[in-house]
Amino acid sequence: MVSKKSRQEVRVKKHMKTRNRFSGTAERPRLSVFRSNNHMYAQIIDDTVGNTLVAASTLEKDVKSELEKTNNVDAAAYLGTLIAKRAIEKGIKEVVFDRGGFIYQGKIQALADAAREAGLEF
Repeated sequence: MVSKKSRQEVRVKKHMKTRNRFSGTAERPRLSVFRSNNHMYAQIIDDTVGNTLVAASTLEKDVKSELEKTNNVDAAAYLGTLIAKRAIEKGIKEVVFDRGGFIYQGKIQALADAAREAGLEF
């Protein structure tokens, strides 16, 4: 009988493979994305020091009040524009995109496209 790994285990393994290939620097930090069943989270991280430079999530009160639901494509797009605006305010224009082991479609793609349209380069 063949045992099948859980989706969570597969996602974490994919994420670790991509994290071995690249990391964020001070000049070009990493835009890390995580999505749960109910919310989405985005951080811009400098891996050389281990600091989070900018963060945004659908858990924040002002973000939650703007959205009808916190786990759909519209929420992801709003979060992408928000994280890009906050990054540009801090002087960050170029990032490395870390999709967190998730496949690049749907919510992850919407967040990335919105961040690009708002001025981030990756």
